[in-house]
Amino acid sequence: MLARIVDAISPSPQDFIVEIGPGEGALTWPLLERVPHLHVIELDRDLAAGLQSEKLTIHQADALEFDFGQFPAGMRVVGNLPYNISTPLLFHLARYAGRVRDMHFMLQLEVVERMVAAPSTPAYGRLSVALQARFRLRKLFNVSRGAFQPPPKVESAVVRLVPREQPLDIDEDLLRRAFSARRKTLRNAIPGADFAAHGIDPGLRPENLSPEDYARLSMNSIL
Repeated sequence: MLARIVDAISPSPQDFIVEIGPGEGALTWPLLERVPHLHVIELDRDLAAGLQSEKLTIHQADALEFDFGQFPAGMRVVGNLPYNISTPLLFHLARYAGRVRDMHFMLQLEVVERMVAAPSTPAYGRLSVALQARFRLRKLFNVSRGAFQPPPKVESAVVRLVPREQPLDIDEDLLRRAFSARRKTLRNAIPGADFAAHGIDPGLRPENLSPEDYARLSMNSIL
């Protein structure tokens, strides 16, 4: 499975790759068979100490607060992301979409399904819209519990994120308000938005709108 993940990333020797949460190096060492150097971000001091290698630049830091803008444009970001912080971490990483070539992550299957979900489906929500506004996303494959020792309680999947050439500008507050009231109609969830100007039925629910719809509403919404 690790070989399959590395093949999906398809690293080249000239790539600038950043790995988030390397832990004991399960993915790190196979990657280093394909590239001469890696930058890794590891919060745990003991785990970071165990990764010492001249082929690694170790940043002992919290990825949720890390400034990825210090790395060169065109970086590639990979990792088996900690499941308990995956959603806020994805929102944090989305801010750097313009500086990355692509991102490959292993995540809880439920999170990946939310990321790639289409409008008007049960998994579609704020995370779907926020990421699809900035990236083209594709679920690559599932990872069974048996691939881990010990086996976790949840299924996992690997997902690829490639920045959109023309990202959508969506008002984060509008999006937050919409999906905090996702069972309400749009007119009640985000009152004051100019639905008529964009040909959007205010009787729809937040989960029915595409990222493009939210981008249009963000142009002149009254908050």
